[in-house]
Amino acid sequence: MSKTSLLMKKVSIALTGGLAASTLAGCGSTQTMNIPDRPQDENCRDWEFDDDEGVWVCDDNDSSYYRSYYHGGTFYKSKKLLHGSSSYKSYKSSSNFAGGGSSSKSGFGKGSSGGFGG
Repeated sequence: MSKTSLLMKKVSIALTGGLAASTLAGCGSTQTMNIPDRPQDENCRDWEFDDDEGVWVCDDNDSSYYRSYYHGGTFYKSKKLLHGSSSYKSYKSSSNFAGGGSSSKSGFGKGSSGGFGG
């Protein structure tokens, strides 16, 4: 994802208060995906939504929770720990699950390098 695209995504999420909808079109039908509200946790000031996992990820490199997944009020240091959570398993199998991925994946190591400084 280009730096401009990433910035626009973050601005868009910020302007909608964390409640964004992504529409997927196919064969004349549309499906709307409701992204969970952005966490209001003082332990992290910068968030990125992981489309595949359907949860927020701490993107605050000054936080001890940097790159941790956030679900149900809990930080998970790894995808393995997130997937082991009974709460996450229940969420993932529910109709509220906002994941599933996309062709323009966001997240760490998904085509972008460096920050605004390069």
